[in-house]
Amino acid sequence: MAKKIKTREINIVEKGGAFNTFFKKLTGEQVENDYEGLEALRKLLSNERARILNTIKHKRPKSIYQLAKILQRDFKAVQEDVKLLERFGFLDLIAEKSGKRERLKPVLIVDEIHVKISI
Repeated sequence: MAKKIKTREINIVEKGGAFNTFFKKLTGEQVENDYEGLEALRKLLSNERARILNTIKHKRPKSIYQLAKILQRDFKAVQEDVKLLERFGFLDLIAEKSGKRERLKPVLIVDEIHVKISI
């Protein structure tokens, strides 16, 4: 059985002289997000966030803390980036218990990101 590729589509359309951004969920429904245009998209898909996605894919860290250690970045900054990527549907945070502690394991839920810009 072939592996199904999970894709996230980002559509940017010109509307009244400004760009509006729409995410197409995996189910195909269109959802308007609370940020605008190409600048926001560039911030969302920054080099550091791309490093996070790549590290999660290849190193499979067990927690956000371990991810921060692998990236050699501040934990709080990595945590904020991970929460933003989760909010926009690029990854999930899975709660796992380790003794009395609970940690959040970041897991990718998309394999591809397609960006479409309509002018």
